[in-house]
Amino acid sequence: MSNTSTVEAVPHQRHGLAESLEIASLKVPFRIKVAAVWLVIGGLLLGGFFKSGFDIAWMVDHAFAIFKAVWVTIAFSIIAIACAVALALLGALGRVSRNPIAYGVSGFYTSFFRGTPLIVQLFLWYLALPQLALGLLPQQYATWFIWPAQVAGIVGIAFNYGAYMTEIFRAGIEAVPHGQAEAGAALGMSPGQQMRRIILPQATRIVIPPTGNEFIAMMKDTALIGLLGTTLLWADPFRMAQLSGKADFRNLEALIAAALVYWGLTAIFSFFQRKLEERMSKGYVRHGKGAS
Repeated sequence: MSNTSTVEAVPHQRHGLAESLEIASLKVPFRIKVAAVWLVIGGLLLGGFFKSGFDIAWMVDHAFAIFKAVWVTIAFSIIAIACAVALALLGALGRVSRNPIAYGVSGFYTSFFRGTPLIVQLFLWYLALPQLALGLLPQQYATWFIWPAQVAGIVGIAFNYGAYMTEIFRAGIEAVPHGQAEAGAALGMSPGQQMRRIILPQATRIVIPPTGNEFIAMMKDTALIGLLGTTLLWADPFRMAQLSGKADFRNLEALIAAALVYWGLTAIFSFFQRKLEERMSKGYVRHGKGAS
């Protein structure tokens, strides 16, 4: 009889222990749990890193040279995103237009630049465009299209991202209720005035958050410009890591250092992107009286 009671008590004890662990787990904030997971992953990576025989001294010596090239990445990204926004706006207006020429040109633009790899487009701008210009234009004009690697890279990235952002802008324009344009028409506004004064200001609030995401992605893709052979003055972290690693036969260490730089840069801009999204959503998210 006593043995039976003991056997029955063990499952109850285990069940009570599981409940206690579950209650204790619920008391731990979710962010603390996530931080613990990150610490474990980071510890495992660091352990493997130190045991793999990397030349840490070399990475420390060259870390600043790779990091200070971040300004090139930011400069490329700012110029490219400004051009991409202009192209996306024109493309989106063409996509919502009833003009067959505007609609056809914008459709071809988005189809080609979204349907071909970015690295191929960069080499087309850098190598194929000058050859095409020399074959079609007089030499004095053809030289206008012979661009340095950094210029060709910025133009290529701008056109590529402009094609993707065209659909973002088009969706933002179409998300504005049609009644807004009808109200403008009732006030005697022309279609152009309706677009400038009513639709675009409201669409801007919709497209800014995804545009920020595109900017973060663009910062990483600017590393592809280095494959065109930029000079040392315009070397981004990836290009600088390539040059430093090849000179000292420390390619893996150099690439890891560059990856950490891009990771940190992405984390910083992702933080500001979240803050921007919170600010832009204030007009749409409503809380009840008891909401905190």
